[in-house]
Amino acid sequence: MLQAKAFLTDLNTVQRMYIDGKWVTSDSNGTRNVINPANGEIIGVVTEGTREDSQKAILAARRAFDKDGWLDSKARDRAALLNKVADALEARVEEFASLDTLNNGKPLRESRYDVADAVNQFRYFAGLCTKPHGTTYDVPDDMQAMVVREPIGVVGQIIPWNYPLVMATQKIAPAIAAGCTVVIKPAEQTPLSLIRLFEIIDEVGFPPGVINLVLGAGETVGAELSESPLVDKVAFTGGTDTGIRIMKAAAETIKKVGLELGGKSPNIVFADADFETAVDFALYAIFANQGEVCSAGSRLLLEESIYERFVAELTARAQQIVVGDGTDEGTEMGPLITEEHMNRVLYYIEEGKKEGATLLCGGNRLLDNDRDKGFFVAPTIFTDTKPDMKIIQEEIFGPVLAIQTFSTEEEAIELANGTRFGLAGAVFTTDVAKAHRVIKKLRAGITWINTYHPTYNEAPWGGYKQSGIGRELGTYGFDEYLEIKQINVNLNVAPSGWFEKRK
Repeated sequence: MLQAKAFLTDLNTVQRMYIDGKWVTSDSNGTRNVINPANGEIIGVVTEGTREDSQKAILAARRAFDKDGWLDSKARDRAALLNKVADALEARVEEFASLDTLNNGKPLRESRYDVADAVNQFRYFAGLCTKPHGTTYDVPDDMQAMVVREPIGVVGQIIPWNYPLVMATQKIAPAIAAGCTVVIKPAEQTPLSLIRLFEIIDEVGFPPGVINLVLGAGETVGAELSESPLVDKVAFTGGTDTGIRIMKAAAETIKKVGLELGGKSPNIVFADADFETAVDFALYAIFANQGEVCSAGSRLLLEESIYERFVAELTARAQQIVVGDGTDEGTEMGPLITEEHMNRVLYYIEEGKKEGATLLCGGNRLLDNDRDKGFFVAPTIFTDTKPDMKIIQEEIFGPVLAIQTFSTEEEAIELANGTRFGLAGAVFTTDVAKAHRVIKKLRAGITWINTYHPTYNEAPWGGYKQSGIGRELGTYGFDEYLEIKQINVNLNVAPSGWFEKRK
């Protein structure tokens, strides 16, 4: 823990925003304390931005794109900058992992993976931006017809608190690779690693205004990014209800919207699945990152014939999970992000009980001498559920698993698709044909067979239904930051003769 704390700044120093190539504090002089969710201690003080600060950042990004030459920047130069960021970040893995663990609570082993993923994202999009992304096509007339892709322009990006660094980099990297300028806002609870990343961005030499960091609340700083007519696209990761509000605000200026929203994802286990593998991934699907994962396997759909054996093993294993401070190398699951969010999770647990579900384990805040100020909730499992229960239909975003049972393949599919969400889903079975039949019927954007959670920067990330619009990562995520322009060149320059020339 002492090593992790070494990467914090002096609490007497107010950490600043980065606007137009300069570190600035808010004109309001407001500040916000940043809290370690493992113990409730203040680990940082940051400037609290306002709408006016957001407007300054947008104007800087607009100028950098329209007037200062970023629109005409070369892919090779953008790639070089992104690779410099990747190199600098890779040299400081432990520092950034420790910051995310102190600020978010997740175990260090998960934070280290996130930093490595962020490094790879910068390198992936640095490589992608120099590759061909135009087409030509044959047309009937004596014409040369082509399509080119051009940067959308100024992009506003709003980041969630569950993956403070990697969710930011997977938005910054493709936007910069495409030639856009960026105004990015981290979650107010978890700004520390992104502030530190901007130290690297400042060092490698991006032109002023190309990438800007604003700090503050979603209802002020974030709202300005959604509403401003000077912003061409807003990209948001977070809850579905907030995403709906952002989409409505963006509609006023017809700006492009990318939304990666909530989930209530089904993890379907058939009787013929490899038992140990299925149990292992059922735990990982919901309890990784404290269940604060939009794609978490929060609904476990079990075939009835294996229910008793599976639930006994699952419950026993869940109760063995080591919950504690994420800076402890032995910790397997950390605290929830805030006391407010912890109470929200506990509310859903009580609702599950009231609606008649059976609590198999957990269901309580963990308190002892070492954790009496932390926001820890025990790994929780419910059974005897019904499809209309809140714990089945609503995203809890915590370490709470709800079990449903089925007897036929058709019933499993119906239950799996029985929510407003469609982000992710998995199938465990040794029958390859059955696995593909079921996956084909799942209304979800990210799916797995005999595994859960592995995703790759090369593959698109996003959901169906109310889980979002658009995709991030891969070539699909790159295209989200590009406009498509048709160009037609007349190879026979002569009057058309459409209208007769009269004397």
